[in-house]
Amino acid sequence: MRKICFVIAATILVASGGIAVADGPGDPAAVKKEDDGKWLDKEGNPTYKISADGTVDWFTYSGYRRYHSDCHVCHGPDGMGSTYAPALKDSVKSMSYGDFLGVVASGRKNISTAQENVMPAFGDNPNVACYMDDLYVYLRARSTEAWGRQRPSKKEEKTEAYTKAEDACMGKK
Repeated sequence: MRKICFVIAATILVASGGIAVADGPGDPAAVKKEDDGKWLDKEGNPTYKISADGTVDWFTYSGYRRYHSDCHVCHGPDGMGSTYAPALKDSVKSMSYGDFLGVVASGRKNISTAQENVMPAFGDNPNVACYMDDLYVYLRARSTEAWGRQRPSKKEEKTEAYTKAEDACMGKK
């Protein structure tokens, strides 16, 4: 529930122009870890943390799984794009965290004389909405080439706080 409320608020703020949105996500270096295992950069945006031995944080691992469950059909393998949807690993380089949340939650329509691209809204789909941070973190790691195309073989454990937030978002008691 916490994530959905945040996504709705972020979408409204971005759509209304209520916040200033910077170009791109900035420096991805992880500086702070929250109780749910999420790493944040110096600006407070979710980011990845990959240890020297190749262990990824839980959000990167979960984002990989969620991306391949819901996003790869249109956006191609590992965020590399397709003939009708952009390469998200490239889009995230110039898209702020708030813009990412807004597009995923509300969708987007790009119309030109050559083509029409429509991204459906996923804000009401808990299989996507509950994992937007995970998707963002995974795509951010892909966008900086910090993580390649392979499935992470080593990962941090899922925290109890993450599990509780996930259960609440998915409507589990």
